[in-house]
Amino acid sequence: MNIKVFWPGKTQNENIRNLEDLYLQKIKRLAKCQIVITKTARGIPEKQAQRIKDIEASGLEKHIENDFVVCLSDEGKEISSSDLAEFLDKLASGPERFVTFIVGGFLGLDDRILKRANFNLSLSRMTFSHELSRIMLLEQIYRSLSIIKGYKYAK
Repeated sequence: MNIKVFWPGKTQNENIRNLEDLYLQKIKRLAKCQIVITKTARGIPEKQAQRIKDIEASGLEKHIENDFVVCLSDEGKEISSSDLAEFLDKLASGPERFVTFIVGGFLGLDDRILKRANFNLSLSRMTFSHELSRIMLLEQIYRSLSIIKGYKYAK
C-alpha cells in the first residue's frame, strides 16, 4: 500500500512534529508513506477566510493525482479503527496507485477539495486543532496497518 498525507504548512509545535516523525517511522515499517507539506497562506487576515482556503486548495491540487482521496472534515463520516483498517485493506487491492489523506489548515478545507475527495472522514464530532488532527490521523493509519498485518496494538 502507498499512502500520502497532505497538509498545508509545517507543523509549528515541536512536540507535535516529533510525534509526526515517530508515527511516520512506525507507518513506514508497514507500508510506503510520505507526508507532503503544501503551500499555506501567510500574512492574510483570518477575516479573508475564503482567500486563505483558496490559496491552500491551490497548493493541495498541485499534488493530487489519480489517487483515492480521503479528506478530513468535521462533516465527514465517523468510522471505527477496525472499519478504517478494513477500508484501507480494500483500497490496497484496488486500481489506485496511492491513498491520499488530506488535512486542512486552521480554517479547514475549501469546498472544491472536499468535493474532489472520494471519501470524507471525520475523526470525531469534537473539534481538534489542525496540528493535533495530523497526529490523530497518523496514529489511526498506523493502527489500521497494524490491524491489517495482524499485529497486536494496545487498545
